Amino acid sequence: MRHISKQRKESIYNNADAIAHERENWMNRNRFYHQSNLDYLRFLIPEGKRILVLGSSTGFILAGLRPSLGIGMDFSERKVAIAREKYPHLIFQVGDVEDGDVFDTLQQYIPFDFILLPNTLAYLEDCQSLLEKLHFLCTEETRIIFIYLSWFWEPLLKFGQKIGMHTPRCEMNMLSQNDIQSFLHLSGFDPVKHEKRQLLPLSLFGLGTIVNRFLAPLPGVNRLCLCNYLVARPAPGLTNRSDSTSIIIPCRNEKYNIEPAIQRTPRFCKELEFIFVEGGSSDGTYEECLRVQNAYPDCLIKVFKQPGIGKGDAVRKGFAEAKGNIFMILDADLTVPPEELPKFHHALTSGQGEFINGTRMVYPMEKQAMRFLNYWANQLFSWLFSWLLNQRFTDTLCGTKVLSRKHYQLIAQDRHYFGNFDPFGDFDLIFGATKQNLKVVEIPIRYCARRYGETQISRFSHGFLLMRMVLFAFRKLKAF
Repeated sequence: MRHISKQRKESIYNNADAIAHERENWMNRNRFYHQSNLDYLRFLIPEGKRILVLGSSTGFILAGLRPSLGIGMDFSERKVAIAREKYPHLIFQVGDVEDGDVFDTLQQYIPFDFILLPNTLAYLEDCQSLLEKLHFLCTEETRIIFIYLSWFWEPLLKFGQKIGMHTPRCEMNMLSQNDIQSFLHLSGFDPVKHEKRQLLPLSLFGLGTIVNRFLAPLPGVNRLCLCNYLVARPAPGLTNRSDSTSIIIPCRNEKYNIEPAIQRTPRFCKELEFIFVEGGSSDGTYEECLRVQNAYPDCLIKVFKQPGIGKGDAVRKGFAEAKGNIFMILDADLTVPPEELPKFHHALTSGQGEFINGTRMVYPMEKQAMRFLNYWANQLFSWLFSWLLNQRFTDTLCGTKVLSRKHYQLIAQDRHYFGNFDPFGDFDLIFGATKQNLKVVEIPIRYCARRYGETQISRFSHGFLLMRMVLFAFRKLKAF
């Protein structure tokens, strides 16, 4: 077995060196495919990050990502020489990633924000062993991105190689999504999301762009795509930090829910602050917030009037005033019981997730908690958004969402990508968390009926708005 492995590795190495000087010609022949691949990687990886590419070839991908620190490693000396000449501002090293000592040379550069393996697993003898070594290069914030080709395309790729339309290559490991996820679990990594792209990897006078933007992302059709992208993170440890927490409570015409919100919320961490953001009530909600603030001097309670309109504006005002390291949103109608908040806090601080979203769609609801049409619309939209976001989202409009201050700041910094599109505030956070490759975890809660006031959701106008969000997400997250 060792003799076979050695022969295979020598064959891969000889092939890589032999085609090194022809690499640019092959890339020019397939420019549309390579540029489409780079465009999606730019969506996943913002500019100015610390990036390591294992299997960097002649440096096209690493240079295209515009890193603040870019390290490329490849075991073909000729490819590395070409990369160094073309991109002298980046660092390229010769090394076999399966060599146990090769990562010692990277110690001065760690940690990395992103580690990219562009079809690298296809050529390894022991995928699990390599993945285990990557922990040395990571923090809990590092994201590992795997690119691999669909086994469905293997006959076409072999045919393309025979007729001179595809780069000559050696025998590869044909890995499925399940195979890679299994390796990740075995080696201590946690899958975050998975995407399939490039149904037509040829331009064909613009037809490829249309097909890949609007047809390739569709459920079922996307199973036929050539390229797979899997984002993972180091699996969380067992530590449970008790970080300071700010609970943001947007409120409008919720006078008699203000005091119960304080009374019913467990004191699940030492530093806990409540931030009420009032939005132009007609029932004296603002005055009640001030009364409760004075009535509970042992609680840190802050009260603000929101500067604009809509829940999204109120949430952003609360986040701007918050001092905690963890941000929570609690709707003032208390249909999500405040008693459930410790579950959300634990899921975040234990590392199980980085964006914690409540879901009302698991447990039976109280009567009148959600109207019939709302329920079935939520079922439809949960399926649509799970597909659009590549992570499970069964209830996008559940008001309780939890994330860390540092991750909210990343979302806010990248808000220009989506723009000011969301009056709810829910989708601003959900889409932003997806763009930042955050691990999403849903917490099932028992949805309760209102005890005071009337719902502020219009089933039809808000239903149309949800459909607009679906189309917006498709354009910004899929069809680009």
